[in-house]
Amino acid sequence: MSERKKKKTEGLFSDEVVDKNVQEQPHYEKPHVKGFDGASYEPEEDQAAAADVDVGTMEDVEAIMRKYDRESNTRIWEGRQKWVVDTLMAIFSAYCIYSTLTTRAAIEVRLTAFMGCIIILGFLTYPASKKHVKVNSLPWYDIVLMLLGAAAFFFYCFSYDDISRTLTSPIRMTMTYNIIGIVGLLVLAELCRRCVGLPILCVAGALLIYTFASGQSLNAVIHSLFYSTQGVLSTPVNVCAKFIVVFIIFGAFLERTGIANFFIDLANSVAGSASGGPAKVAVVASALEGMVSGSSVANTVGSGSITIPLMKKTGYRAEFAGAVEAAASTGGQIMPPIMGAAAFLMTEYVGEPYSEIAMRAILPAVLYFLGIFIAVHLEAKKSGLKGIPRSELPKFTELVKKVYLLAPLIVLIYLVTSNSNTIQVSASIAIIVAVVASLFDKENRITPKRFFEALAAGARGTITVAVACGVAGIIAGCITVTGLGSTLISAVINLSGGHLMIGLVLTMICCIILGMGVPTTANYCIMATTCAPILVELGVDLVAAHFFVFYFGIVADITPPVALAAYAGSAIAKSNPMKTGVQATKLAIGAFIVPYVFAYSPSMLFIGATVGDIVLICITAVLGMFGVAVAMNGFLYVKLNPIFRIMFMAGGLLLLVPGIWTDIAGLVVLAGLTLIVRSMRGRAQKA
Repeated sequence: MSERKKKKTEGLFSDEVVDKNVQEQPHYEKPHVKGFDGASYEPEEDQAAAADVDVGTMEDVEAIMRKYDRESNTRIWEGRQKWVVDTLMAIFSAYCIYSTLTTRAAIEVRLTAFMGCIIILGFLTYPASKKHVKVNSLPWYDIVLMLLGAAAFFFYCFSYDDISRTLTSPIRMTMTYNIIGIVGLLVLAELCRRCVGLPILCVAGALLIYTFASGQSLNAVIHSLFYSTQGVLSTPVNVCAKFIVVFIIFGAFLERTGIANFFIDLANSVAGSASGGPAKVAVVASALEGMVSGSSVANTVGSGSITIPLMKKTGYRAEFAGAVEAAASTGGQIMPPIMGAAAFLMTEYVGEPYSEIAMRAILPAVLYFLGIFIAVHLEAKKSGLKGIPRSELPKFTELVKKVYLLAPLIVLIYLVTSNSNTIQVSASIAIIVAVVASLFDKENRITPKRFFEALAAGARGTITVAVACGVAGIIAGCITVTGLGSTLISAVINLSGGHLMIGLVLTMICCIILGMGVPTTANYCIMATTCAPILVELGVDLVAAHFFVFYFGIVADITPPVALAAYAGSAIAKSNPMKTGVQATKLAIGAFIVPYVFAYSPSMLFIGATVGDIVLICITAVLGMFGVAVAMNGFLYVKLNPIFRIMFMAGGLLLLVPGIWTDIAGLVVLAGLTLIVRSMRGRAQKA
């Protein structure tokens, strides 16, 4: 690590800063964290007190992320070289905004230009391995790969008219076209290995082998994967270049307004003084940050650097503290309106407007966070944990003065739900609003320098998503060329014997395995291509099927053995990574139950439901999550034995399943059990 980088991380977890409200009160200073845009930035100070607790340093976080998270292995640019690279990044962001708003070029021209730029920026950002991270170093072989890969895509871009006339079928493919296509695909795969990881490449490699084994010629494969819109240039990359990149840039600007700190302070003000307050702050803050964030790992490191030490100070076990933040931060990927950028892909796959997709995601997301919130409340009550003194918390009256920070989000949500503008125009307007809103805060004002930094950071955050989408396109292309989708559907249906529950379980397992270590957007692309059609064939509603695979792809971030968000939380909490992952999985039980509910009854997604149905579903679902959380925690007034826990789980599940008779049965079970355990506490107190 360079001296400059060492200095950046010194004192990031200091306990020696004086709190404004209490003299010599230990203070916890926020670290430099990587946000939605993938850039490192330094948030303003938080005034929540922290203790002398054993927490990881930023070096610990970096070490574990470099080990497990490919996105954390980046080159170190300094001085003039950094300025040049950042300038290229900023120009690319400006080009993307201009292109998505104005271009009328053919889709192949637009996407090959986009991918050619991504190849260049990708090799400027990601080294061959963590051993090759040196200051201002770009080895000759990386230069060769970068130029060859970019040249392949730019050749297609600038020769599109000739290629479109010549390559009307695979038969017309020449050796030159084959070589160019192979070079483009191999360089893209190498960049994917560097910034995304091997899991997605293993899937793509296995499918390529299957494709050739099924009798497809080299001409047909290269034509489909590189020169048509069935492979790299298919829906995932198209949506990335058209919508996602603008939202990533929007996220970069929004972060520089200080909204992340505002969310944490707001959560502290609302929930910090309650029993086990810091854990509730983690849940609320992560839910709020999830509205604009696109990375569960970034969420965990960002807000976890504040909440995890506070949770440990309050009395939570290290594994529990890291798990709460990891589970809550992972839930940010299912929280509208951004949903890890997958919401925009879902609109393409299911053919519904973005506003409807975001609306359908609300109740499942709320239930997810509610389940975690109840679990941390019960844990606090069981352990007798207290909250943070109000004197050490931000004043709500002071936070109200910064409510203008929400203006970009409010404008964005209004524009996309009213359908008054296209999604990309709405995001562009929201960027302007974010810049204007920042002018009211001198500490977070977006100056020309910060404007430049936001553009550069937006491009940097786009690289991994675009590369993953490109490889996801290769996977989709292989499935299309071979007709493997129909084969998979038949295999799962035969294996399940036509029983929906067995099919759902098999699909869940596939989603978790395929989703390990894969970014949210690419994760969903793979699931939508391979698993969602299986559920539709089994009779699941199209939208519900896509939400099902999306949810189980997301929870791979907290499901051992590859649980990146849990590993990030454990690095800060100084806890066992595997135990933290197991605990996070227990806390996120809602994400494992709710998808089954809406697979059987899409009314939870507000599909085919009246206003009365929606109100009833919301009430019973909330009560159902209470029952499930009690069962998982094993405490309500008193410690519960296994029989009571099973009965609470049964009552909760009955309420989660929409239906009048299941609702009545679940309500009776939960009400009766609650009265019984409450009377048990009364008898215990008298004794």
